[in-house]
Amino acid sequence: MLNQETLDKLRRDIVFEADLAGEPLNFHSTWGIFSPREIDEGTRLLVERLDIRPTDHCLDLGCGYGPIGLFMARRAPQGETLMVDKDFLAVEYANANAKRNGLGNAEAMLSNAFNHIDPTRRFDIIASNIPAKVGKEMLSLILHDAWQRLNPGGKLYVVTINGLRQYMKRNLNEVFGNYKKLKQGRTYTVALAHKA
Repeated sequence: MLNQETLDKLRRDIVFEADLAGEPLNFHSTWGIFSPREIDEGTRLLVERLDIRPTDHCLDLGCGYGPIGLFMARRAPQGETLMVDKDFLAVEYANANAKRNGLGNAEAMLSNAFNHIDPTRRFDIIASNIPAKVGKEMLSLILHDAWQRLNPGGKLYVVTINGLRQYMKRNLNEVFGNYKKLKQGRTYTVALAHKA
């Protein structure tokens, strides 16, 4: 059985700094949120390939404590970045991390993928580190909704485990009419689709 001191230590925020593709950011996270102690390999692969203009309106789908969204907000200071997650704790930490990093152009809210986002809101960039266990039905909804919510010329960037690579290729081609593999790492693949 753990003693009180150890339990108290586990309840404290996990605090770390990370350099994401040249953008230094400070993070607080906690147990129960994805990859709480460090930026995972998939997220790193993804942010290194994001092409963001200063005025872009961005969406981080499944934001966790906010690394992808905060990176996009930093790169698009004249745009707005929305971060969504279905976990209230993730949203709380993502909003706190936006404040902590002085990113007033980023906000996080609760949403199961696109379900709770204002249906009239449109984005130039949508990025997501899609969990493998999300299921094919949810993946289909995400890809179709992403296509609908992107501005013309908008881009969807996804990183998935390599086991979903062919599935993503087929489905992005089906929904968007195009697919580009940007990088395949040891475990993850980053893909891009454009809305014509």
